[in-house]
Order: sequence, then C-alpha cells, then structure tokens
Amino acid sequence: MDNYIKPNWPAPKNVKAFTTKRTGGNFNLYTGDNLNDVLINRKKLYQELNLPAEPFWLKQKHTNTVIHLESNTTIIEPIADAAFATAPNLVCAVMTADCIPVLVCDQRGTIVAAIHAGWKGIAAGIIEATIKAMNINPTKLLAWLGAAIGANSFETGEDMREIFIKNNPESQKAFVAHNDRFLANIYLLASQCLNSAGITAIYGGEYCTFTQKELFFSFRRDGASSGRMASLIWLTE
Repeated sequence: MDNYIKPNWPAPKNVKAFTTKRTGGNFNLYTGDNLNDVLINRKKLYQELNLPAEPFWLKQKHTNTVIHLESNTTIIEPIADAAFATAPNLVCAVMTADCIPVLVCDQRGTIVAAIHAGWKGIAAGIIEATIKAMNINPTKLLAWLGAAIGANSFETGEDMREIFIKNNPESQKAFVAHNDRFLANIYLLASQCLNSAGITAIYGGEYCTFTQKELFFSFRRDGASSGRMASLIWLTE
C-alpha cells in the first residue's frame, strides 16, 4: 500500500478511506484527456484497493453542487464537487492537485462524503452545502483534510483575500502579506468553513502538494499537464 495514504483519524471501522500518491498513477480530471491512461489507472486503483464498486467520479468545476450517491444512481460524471452516501459499498471520490480533498464521516459509520475544495469552491460554499445535504447533526461528524498546497506556497492576490473577508471577516487570519501579495492558508479556510457548519473534529492538513514533489502532483507547480491524486471514501457492510 505504499502508493496510498490512509487518513489518520478516529473513523469507525466500517469507514474506508484512501488518497493516492503520485507514485500510484496519473489520474486525469477529464476522461477525454489520455483516455486509455485514465482507464488503466482507474482499473489499477479498483484492483489494488479491492474496491466494492467503481468509484463515482465527478466532473469537478469548483461548484457548490453536491450529489447524493445511491445504489440506483446512473448519471455518468455529473458536474459537481462533492458526493455523499449512506448505503454501503458506494465509493465517493474526488481528484485534486493543490485543492483540498475533504473526507467526512459520522461517528457511527452511517454516512460518508468526499469534497473537492479548491479556493473557488470553498468561497462558493461547497463545504457548507455538503454538510447541509448530509442532513445529520454536524457535531457527530469527523473531517479529514487531505494533501493540498501548503500555507507557505499558495501565493495569491488581494482579490481572493477580499472575496473571503467579505463572506467571513475571520478569513483574514488565513492570509499573510508577502511581497505585495499574500500567502493563503487553504487548510485554515476549509477548517473555518467546517467550523461554521458545526464540525469541530478536524484532522489532517499536514502535507504540501507544491513542495512535496516526490509524493504529490501540483497544478501550480507542474501546470496544466499535472496529474491528479484520487481520494476515496466508502462504507462497508
């Protein structure tokens, strides 16, 4: 399992979750890009993790759209940035390469969710929308923040900072002045949204996709040709 990260969080035993490293393959965001490679990598992922079903892939567009994944869900790669499931053996999945993969479950192991949380999605409310859609007491939920660009590597402008501060003045704590620009802490921004949604049990957030080149893909570092890491979560019987 050297190609995977298993979240370090107190999730129930029936909750299974993994994130791929770059050594596990190049997962492209759109199936139209290098389709053969995508299919090969997805098959490898399915086999190595002994998944109960094919992951439910999303066409991620930095929206605040959430999909309730059910056993009769047939739509193929809907435009959405989060999915949740309450039935076993349904694999929620997101792909990232600097954005945060946020995995969520409850303390009893009855519901799971995967969220693609880039800064645009965070600003659009994808985290809060997912927690609301899960329709469960948020104090019973756990969240794990997977590998994303670190606070010392994410340089941005005043425009992004203003967007967040307008929505939540506390967001200013996530921005540090740097050479006429700012360094943004996307982990803190995501945590603030989780807190506002009622979740205080938050884990992870220790990686940096930009600097840890041997482990992760990074869109900001590698450009449009960057691969993606896949983050998966599901319930077992």
